[in-house]
Amino acid sequence: MTKTRFLIKNVCYHIFIRGNQKQNVFQTKQDFEFYLLQLKRYKSKYSFLLYGYCLMPNHIHLIGEPVYPKKLSKFMQCLHRSYTAYFNNKYNKVGHLWQGRFKTKIIEKDQYLIHCIAYVEQNPVRANLVNSPEEYGFSSYLARNLNGPLDFKLLNKLSI
Repeated sequence: MTKTRFLIKNVCYHIFIRGNQKQNVFQTKQDFEFYLLQLKRYKSKYSFLLYGYCLMPNHIHLIGEPVYPKKLSKFMQCLHRSYTAYFNNKYNKVGHLWQGRFKTKIIEKDQYLIHCIAYVEQNPVRANLVNSPEEYGFSSYLARNLNGPLDFKLLNKLSI
């Protein structure tokens, strides 16, 4: 039986999930771009304020705040169902793409939030995919650093 999530209003969450059996969930640039389009679609539909993200080949990190916490699970369900359907159709696969339920950790809205976003954006460097975060096109690093200091409203107005 699935445990009920306890979600709080006015709280930021670090959300993460990886591919089933640690498999890559993104094979091509087109896959990353499709996921980002779906993220844009569903963050708007479910009122999710996106502050930072990083899409790695076999897992994802999202940092944000659900305006309506009870809708967080529906947001993630729709986002991942649409991407799974795309992926399975494109690669002639069936079954689960993601390993279990997504996980969440509460993040306080202070300096720790900024450090958390920066940590997530450093993932491609730690994984030796790139030498610096600005070289990686599938994280919020470039968008977040366009205007200097973190502007929460900036990420919600971006093209993703």
